[in-house]
Amino acid sequence: MIWSLAFLGAGVAAAPAARRRLLLSRAKHPSLAGHARLSRRVAKLIPGLSYPPERFFACDGAPADVVARRRAGFDRLAALYAERFPKGRALTAEARDGLSDLQFTGLYRVPFPFAAHVRAHLGVGAFAERSAGVTVTDVDGNDFLDLTGSYGVNLLGYDAYKGMIAEAVEHAGALGPVLGTLHPVVADNVARLRTLTGLDEVSFHMSGTEAVMQAVRLARYHTGRQRVVRLCGAYHGWWGEVQPGVGNPTAADNTLTLADMSERTLRTLETRRDVACVLVNPLQALHPNGGAPADNTLVDGARRAGVDLPAYRAWLGRLAEVCRRRSIVLILDDVFTGFRLARGGTAKWLGIEPDMVTFGKTLGGGLPVGVVVGRAALMKRFRPDRPADICFARGTFNAHPYVMAATNAFLRWLDGPEADALYDGLDARWDNRAAAFNDALAAAGVPVGAAHLSSIWTILYHVPSRFNWMLQYYCRAEGLLLSWVGTGRIIFSLNYTDADMAEVTARFVRAAQAMRADGWWWCRDGATSKAVRRGFLRELVRERLGRTA
Repeated sequence: MIWSLAFLGAGVAAAPAARRRLLLSRAKHPSLAGHARLSRRVAKLIPGLSYPPERFFACDGAPADVVARRRAGFDRLAALYAERFPKGRALTAEARDGLSDLQFTGLYRVPFPFAAHVRAHLGVGAFAERSAGVTVTDVDGNDFLDLTGSYGVNLLGYDAYKGMIAEAVEHAGALGPVLGTLHPVVADNVARLRTLTGLDEVSFHMSGTEAVMQAVRLARYHTGRQRVVRLCGAYHGWWGEVQPGVGNPTAADNTLTLADMSERTLRTLETRRDVACVLVNPLQALHPNGGAPADNTLVDGARRAGVDLPAYRAWLGRLAEVCRRRSIVLILDDVFTGFRLARGGTAKWLGIEPDMVTFGKTLGGGLPVGVVVGRAALMKRFRPDRPADICFARGTFNAHPYVMAATNAFLRWLDGPEADALYDGLDARWDNRAAAFNDALAAAGVPVGAAHLSSIWTILYHVPSRFNWMLQYYCRAEGLLLSWVGTGRIIFSLNYTDADMAEVTARFVRAAQAMRADGWWWCRDGATSKAVRRGFLRELVRERLGRTA
């Protein structure tokens, strides 16, 4: 009887914990992106698979005439690339052996079974000589319309940042690279950032990743809690604590990845007492619960993106309320989106009041920067009543005089009349441009379109082809410069005019028409992305088991 009562008591005591565990499990997104441990295990099981040339063009079972068109189109592109980009390709090949970044980005432009053949024949140069307006010129003298946005840094156009950097060198040149002692411009930067955000204190760092690291560390220090919550698919830099899945060789046991825009996530946060902070990246409004789209995973037509701003804003408002009730620090990671969606940063645009905001990228005026702005109670790195209990965060190059001067040039521009004109009607302008782009593609009868969050776009495919990723190479042939993630992320600078956009659209239409003519969008009658994806997975299983098709 005593033992029965003991077991019953233990069961009753364990029930709340079991309920919390069940609620946590249900708050995770069902995709692999929502399960960090499982995704890392699965990644280790995927075998290397490289299609030989004869398989490369016919891996989807296309008929002989379509295969012949594909091969001819590929050979034509290869000849064009060899003629147009010889110096860039040679320099890239020379640097690749000693530059691990080039090895990685060169290999992961396309799905891995296609990578070797593509790299051998459609290698792209990684070097450029100059920029002007909305163009970048490579080492072979080819001018490209820039769709890379320099990973989000290029908000205003490269000429604006050249001016800011030159101004910074002149402004801070007398002090030079003196570190530790601050240039007077730092005080103005602090005042402007406090006014801009409505928050109390500022700290300067050298990258967005460092800014996020500091914000999370301060949240843990002041709450006494260890858990960090990130929302499924969101990127917050390459620091291990906020990148718990594939790409991080160690487990991030104190990080919870929960579903974005989910009622279950809100309920989970209401029940937990160990969560220090929740990180929000507004870019996820474009693809909630999905990672950054990239052509290297595009083995079908299942890429999904689209913005429902009213729903996203409403959910973030409720998230902010939960965080306030539970004393959870709400951190807005505005490194990528800061000043791109709204003049005052994304918080006001979304209608939320975060406890801390991280900035980076464009705020540096073309130079590397990371910034944390937050409430005074959270920014303190020490406790007056416990002088040995500190929260350490220093960096050699933090508040570098040239970086601070370039940042000041950007902040002063933000307060000027040019910014007035640029931000006036910003949302409507980019909505209209995206609509015109999609109308032109539809009129041309090509199976592609774009989803967008202002000037940040991703290309969607309406056919379940294994070769949708090929479009990036036709775009390059038309003088459109994409980053190594291909058509997954297009970032326009805000100095693009309507005429520039019309030219981008015309080139994109020509690229898509050429790709269609070369047979890459052939697919079986009744084919679906799900069926194509399953066929690809069966190939991987056979390769893993050492079997032939």
